[in-house]
Amino acid sequence: MRIPNIDSELRKIADKLIRNGKKAYLVGGAVRDAFLKRPVTDFDIATDATPEECMRLFPWAIPTGIQHGTITVIPRSRRYKVEITTFRTEGAYTDGRHPDTVAFVDDISLDLSRRDFTINAMAFDLAHNVFVDPFGGKRDLADRIVRAVGSPLDRFHEDGLRTIRAIRFASQLGFVIEPATLSAIAECRGGLIRISAERIRDEFSKILEARIPSVGLQLLVDTGTVEAIVPELLACRGVPQPNHGHQDVLAHLFATTDAVIPDNLSEEELLVLRLAALFHDIGKPLCYRDDNDSVSFYGHEMESEKIARKRLQELKYSNSVIEKVCHLVRHHMFNYEPGWTDAAVRRFIARVGLRSIRDLFALRLADSTATTGGPSSWPLLSEFQSRIDRVVEAHQALSLKDLAVNGDDLAALGIPRSREMGALLSELLDAALEDPSLNTKEKMLKIAQAKYFSLKR
Repeated sequence: MRIPNIDSELRKIADKLIRNGKKAYLVGGAVRDAFLKRPVTDFDIATDATPEECMRLFPWAIPTGIQHGTITVIPRSRRYKVEITTFRTEGAYTDGRHPDTVAFVDDISLDLSRRDFTINAMAFDLAHNVFVDPFGGKRDLADRIVRAVGSPLDRFHEDGLRTIRAIRFASQLGFVIEPATLSAIAECRGGLIRISAERIRDEFSKILEARIPSVGLQLLVDTGTVEAIVPELLACRGVPQPNHGHQDVLAHLFATTDAVIPDNLSEEELLVLRLAALFHDIGKPLCYRDDNDSVSFYGHEMESEKIARKRLQELKYSNSVIEKVCHLVRHHMFNYEPGWTDAAVRRFIARVGLRSIRDLFALRLADSTATTGGPSSWPLLSEFQSRIDRVVEAHQALSLKDLAVNGDDLAALGIPRSREMGALLSELLDAALEDPSLNTKEKMLKIAQAKYFSLKR
């Protein structure tokens, strides 16, 4: 059995090991993804060469994990990286994250036995074109199953992150999790407490970026692993909503996340929108009111923003991602109507920010699609976008930097640089938003002088 399209630079690296009497096996995700015809971006080679021998053969390599037998080789083209790891077996995982001891061996089957799932425990002998599959990974690929290698409990006790990794693979690949493996995930979910927030975040992000993220999100809830990520989601189960059919808040959040279309979005843009979709109504259980059979969630967007900020900070997302997500969550309840004045349109742009409008509209479309089964808000949003475009084309003042005056101009009038000056500039912007014709230097200074000095009398 031959895995096609072995890259020429990867071939050269493998051949160097082989010419020096060493074994070279392509292992892990590269083998799995080759069978699935998915793009491969990084490669792993397993070898019987010791770490020291690998460094002698590849002196330019990076000793990324040499204590565990791993070095990293960057090919000349820098299109990908190749991790070369010595065959090894591992001792106990006292901390639930790392093996206490590592023993180097010369048997590929022993090396594969320490891996997480059967679909990641296949290898291809680059010297003899021989496929090695001691745990039935190819069969599980064909049957679309995620199954732990050996005892699921042992695998998850070794590394608690594997519970979420199993869910991530099921979500990304559209696979089901084998029953014993699924049961073990729920039983071992407490091990996530010993896993770093960064590792959990990375797996969670990959679940959200899957084609249908609700598959993984539902598995997180069903197994209880969500408690280590966003426990507030559990409170959303069973919370009814008016005008949402039979969807409770949790089902609506999942449906909204699915409805974010990845077309023409960068990886970060997709992540931000999927996170915003997941969090946009998460504060509803805290704001639930049922007065005389009239259900309301007044102020839920503010509670949702607080929860989003807390959880995203704990998961160590970047400040940029956190601010973008929280901004969308806070402003997702806008309610445009054709009767809005042009001033109201300008105030909306000033409040939300021009750069956020595209994402906010995408979130609204996902929200309405989840509610009604289709993008029912599109006609109004299309009209609203046209009105926003006209305002932008008219070059009207929409932010402080667009004002005809600045702090220096106000200081020249004798207004001290203070909070009062900041408040006064905001008032000037408010005047320009109401009536763009006021945004001239002469008129702005006249208004500023009248407002400030009249208050000082």
